[in-house]
Amino acid sequence: MNVNKFRGTGVALITPFLQNKSIDFPSLEKLVHHVSNHGVNYLVVLGTTGETPTLNFAEKQEILKAVTQYNIKNLPIVLGVGGNDTAETIAQLSTYDLTNVDAILSVSPYYNKPSQSGIVAHFKELDKYTTKPIILYNVPGRTGSNMLAETSLQLARECKNIIGIKEASGNMVQSMELVKGKPDNFLVLSGDDDLVMSQIALGFDGVISVAANCYTNKFCELIQLSLAHKFKEAQVIQYELLDGINLLFEEGNPAGVKSVLSEMGICLNEFRLPIVPVSKTLQEKIKTFLATFRP
Repeated sequence: MNVNKFRGTGVALITPFLQNKSIDFPSLEKLVHHVSNHGVNYLVVLGTTGETPTLNFAEKQEILKAVTQYNIKNLPIVLGVGGNDTAETIAQLSTYDLTNVDAILSVSPYYNKPSQSGIVAHFKELDKYTTKPIILYNVPGRTGSNMLAETSLQLARECKNIIGIKEASGNMVQSMELVKGKPDNFLVLSGDDDLVMSQIALGFDGVISVAANCYTNKFCELIQLSLAHKFKEAQVIQYELLDGINLLFEEGNPAGVKSVLSEMGICLNEFRLPIVPVSKTLQEKIKTFLATFRP
């Protein structure tokens, strides 16, 4: 299986909303064209950044269909399908039209905090019910449990469809353990925009990024330079972006990135509860950053 299509920069797309909280498809099209024209390598649809907990299944299907239509550069598409109910996650996998989907991104079960053995059993069950490549997603800050490196590596060795992991623990030792123990052709991707240059230096293969929605050109350049081991040049961009990346997460994701995208004229600064816009203080910080940022 050729996994190289998922190296580099994947963008975790936001879901734009209108003031009435319905999905803003024209803005979604504008966003897909923006990121596609400024260097991303693939599109990630219906991840956490897309506010998926507030979308019903029919809306999720509509968004997937729309992104497929807007994907004029025919970039690979990764679809987020995950949950804390294994049977329900499998049911979703069987219901989606996966014709134009290149891989599945599936988060480690959240809230119910399964043991490491439970996590293994969950993903092994998913592996039985799809022929699509699966990218694991470890994000302890959201799920409430950490998928240990040894657990991820066991799944990499024992599951035919599991091809990689989006690692967002922020733990650099765990990151090194993943790279050290991974099988050939198993991708280790960052889920931490502020750490990705350092993680690529450790052996990561790229990133699934929030910042790539808005700082697209510069962020993709950072990733390509890092993958080419041109770290002196990459450092310049890393420090140029550092404050901007921190602003995206200061009051949570996707509140920060939608604030930036609204300032850029790509979408409205609209959310579905319980997500709300950033504070006026943070909005002013974002405006100040964008006034000096060279895209």
